[in-house]
Formats: sequence, structure tokens, C-alpha cells
Amino acid sequence: QVQLVESGGALVQPGGSLRLSCAASGGVFSFLSMGWYRQGPGKQREMVAGITPGRTTDYADSVKGRFIISRDQATSTMYLQMNDLKPEDTAVYFCSAMHIADPTKNYWGQGTQVTVSS
Repeated sequence: QVQLVESGGALVQPGGSLRLSCAASGGVFSFLSMGWYRQGPGKQREMVAGITPGRTTDYADSVKGRFIISRDQATSTMYLQMNDLKPEDTAVYFCSAMHIADPTKNYWGQGTQVTVSS
């Protein structure tokens, strides 16, 4: 059973930066395709960015050029570097993992709050 723990959420001013972390345990990290999702107030959960074991990345149009997803195989940790933050980035950010050999095995973290406000 894979466990995911997010950290790094905070209150930040518009234009600021944050780095979120997602620590994975209980599974083989190299077999996990990872992603960040977010759910803003009154909104549906949406994909923010994804990264495969081979480090192929994908981004939502709304964050392209501002956010960078990465993963560290040695520490089984995924990161989301968020730059030039906007109020509309305010949301609970969730870490997700999917086993590449069995897509029915999908795991979620508990979420971390990011608030962008002056």
C-alpha cells in the first residue's frame, strides 16, 4: 500500500513562490507515475502536473511556464515548484500516484493548502 504525504503549503502573496513536496512510501517509486492535482473553493478537482517514471512531464495550460514538476528517485519524493503565484492558484493541492503496471492502483495524499492573497 503506497502512502503519500504532502507538505509545503502556505499563505503567499501574489507573484510569490512555493515548493510543494510529496513523500512516497510503501511502494516501488520507480513503478509509480506521479501527479499533482488541486481543488479550489467551489471547484472540481483538476490536474495540475504529472510526471512519469521516465520523467516525461505534462502540465495544465493554466500553470505552464510557472510551475515545474520533478521527482527524486533516491528519496522517493516528488516536487512542485510554483512560481509567479496568482490568487486563482489558491486550492488544496493533492499528490497522486498510479502504478504503471496496474492503473487501478491509484493513491492519494491528504492534501496541503496553498493560499495566494495579499
